[in-house]
Amino acid sequence: MSKKRKKTGGKKSENIKDKLSQKITHLLNSNSDKAYSTNQIIKKLGFRRTDYNREIPYIITQLEKQGKIQALSNGSYKSLREPEFTIGKVDHVNPRFGYVIPVDGSDDIYVSTKDMKNAMDGDTVRVAIKDKKHGKKQEGFVLEILERGKSELVGRIEFSPRFAFVIPDNRKLHQDIFVSLTETMKAAHNDKVIVKIKQWPSHDKSPEGEVIRVLGKAGENNAEIHSIMAEFDLPFEFPKHIEEEAESISEKLPQKEIEKRRDFRDITTFTIDPEDAKDFDDALSYRILNNGNTEVGVHIADVTYYVQPNTALEKEAYDRATSVYLVDRTIPMLPEKLSNGLCSLRPNEDKFTFAAVFELDQEAKIVSEWFGRTVIHSDRRFAYEEAQQGIETGEGDYGKELQALNSLAKKLKEKKFAAGAVNFETTEVKFKLDENGKPLGVIPKERQDAHKLIEEFMLLANRQVARFIYNKKKGEDKLTFVYRTHDYPDPEKIETFATFAKRFGHELKTEGTAVSKSLNKLMTNIEDKPEENVLQKLAIRSMAKAKYTTEAMGHFGLAFDHYSHFTSPIRRYPDVMVHRLLQHYLDGGKSAKKEDYEEKCVHSSEREKRAAEAERASIKYKQVEYMQLVEDKIFDGIISGVTEWGLFVEIVSTKCEGMVRITDLKDDYYEFDEKNYRVIGKKNKKMFALGDEVVVAVINTDIDRRTIDLEFVDEKDKFFYE
Repeated sequence: MSKKRKKTGGKKSENIKDKLSQKITHLLNSNSDKAYSTNQIIKKLGFRRTDYNREIPYIITQLEKQGKIQALSNGSYKSLREPEFTIGKVDHVNPRFGYVIPVDGSDDIYVSTKDMKNAMDGDTVRVAIKDKKHGKKQEGFVLEILERGKSELVGRIEFSPRFAFVIPDNRKLHQDIFVSLTETMKAAHNDKVIVKIKQWPSHDKSPEGEVIRVLGKAGENNAEIHSIMAEFDLPFEFPKHIEEEAESISEKLPQKEIEKRRDFRDITTFTIDPEDAKDFDDALSYRILNNGNTEVGVHIADVTYYVQPNTALEKEAYDRATSVYLVDRTIPMLPEKLSNGLCSLRPNEDKFTFAAVFELDQEAKIVSEWFGRTVIHSDRRFAYEEAQQGIETGEGDYGKELQALNSLAKKLKEKKFAAGAVNFETTEVKFKLDENGKPLGVIPKERQDAHKLIEEFMLLANRQVARFIYNKKKGEDKLTFVYRTHDYPDPEKIETFATFAKRFGHELKTEGTAVSKSLNKLMTNIEDKPEENVLQKLAIRSMAKAKYTTEAMGHFGLAFDHYSHFTSPIRRYPDVMVHRLLQHYLDGGKSAKKEDYEEKCVHSSEREKRAAEAERASIKYKQVEYMQLVEDKIFDGIISGVTEWGLFVEIVSTKCEGMVRITDLKDDYYEFDEKNYRVIGKKNKKMFALGDEVVVAVINTDIDRRTIDLEFVDEKDKFFYE
């Protein structure tokens, strides 16, 4: 007698239907901006089983009837889910993909170029969040473009018989701009130009524009520097009415104003600045008091005496917010009449200043301090090299005074590091240029005692001004002020850095107040070692960014409880705000409106970032130009960055950085190991890691994009280059 078979197919069939329903809804929810036909859904799900694929059309119909998905009139289906979205700026890193950086500070969102909806680098967009991730990054797609980042772009113009097109300098702009032959302003082939966008890109069209300024022949110094200025929206000159307002200011110091100030004209005073400096915004006064203590006055150009609120000069200074120092020129915050004339503390001239005056004992402890407006007469203008000679020999003009000040500065520095300040002594370079701006050589910038002397007294003034205002009122009635803050490093970033440093045999403590002292120990241990530059750069990258704010937070890098910027009002607008607020409170004024000053702080921080990026771009241009001259040589280098598309290598002798592209490594297929800052050959297991010493040759330089392409050179191939 045969047994009856149990019916199990029903339950199994239901499970399959549930599974397929989940897969279909997940597919549509993950791509809520798209609609798919039934056949497209089958193809996307990619099941090989024909019974599954036969079932899918039926399940799609059921899901639509149940109100879980939406049927469109063309027969396709889409998600009913309203996508979660955020607003951010596009960082279009390469032609294949970019990131949207949310304005709320949350994690970056990966967006493939096909999902960019024709957004360009710098645009503000509304981006939807997908249910899936790309690596560690949340993935998304652009819903709409809220604001275009820039309508004027810089690039090199090329001509064809029927039209012209501009190739953008910005490496993050991946489309050329079409230009009609009637709208080129008589530019010549290969000229650098500024083009204004008339028609933004659409799904099948490139952006269209018109040339509004011809900068000159590509590759020429002025054209390239002007391109950088235009790229970062830096002003080419001051408007005529601003120059006229500056020129109308009297050079005479009114006696009535002198009488309101503390007079330091009979006290030894001098400035110490770079040899080629034209604006001198800080001076030191020095005298020994009857009790044996030293009085040091930090006298700063009184810009606020000349630049009054609600004037055109004031508005222009606020808009610029900072002077910008490119490799061959300065773009000043103030017109020359002020920056190099009225406000510059030139020798043998009476000048109005704002001062922080300290009485220091022999251990550089502050016995007393005073803040207020002064009038000075600088006895001597020192270049750093001259001051250094005085420090070392004690001879020449004010040699003994320089030695005494240097001794106090060293004690201030010791206290700063004992309190936990971080000692980052990175090597900077400058270019020796000929009369046409061509780079002739790379010169390391030396930081000697003369530099550190000035730095320590400027830090002292900045710190004590901030403390003075912070301590003026207690509790919630704190006075509104402009602080320079530097937050503690992100714990995850410092942990990652510590893990990497360990590969070189260096231990780093990552908790609490031990971080700064441990970092200092590390910086000392790596001095003059091959890994020094790489670890310094990584350490800096793991730090938070300093910024201006009205929030009275501390400065981690300097280990100061409160800190401000008081010492450079000729070149920084925040210092102008600090001078105004300080005088206002010295006069007994009420607390300023916090919201107004916070807005100005944010603006100043953004302008500072723009200036830093422009300065880096000008340095990179000169590096590329310099490396063009040495394309037939080989160099020792160190891997300074690792990405999925290439390895950055810093050339030891010139500090110039180039890239070895992953696609150029022909001996194997290399995979990116993000966690360990390295790439690994799939077959040969060969590794290239951050910090590795390598030998490279320059294979290509691109002035327009400011890039240097490198290739690795094996020992056996060296003789080809020698």
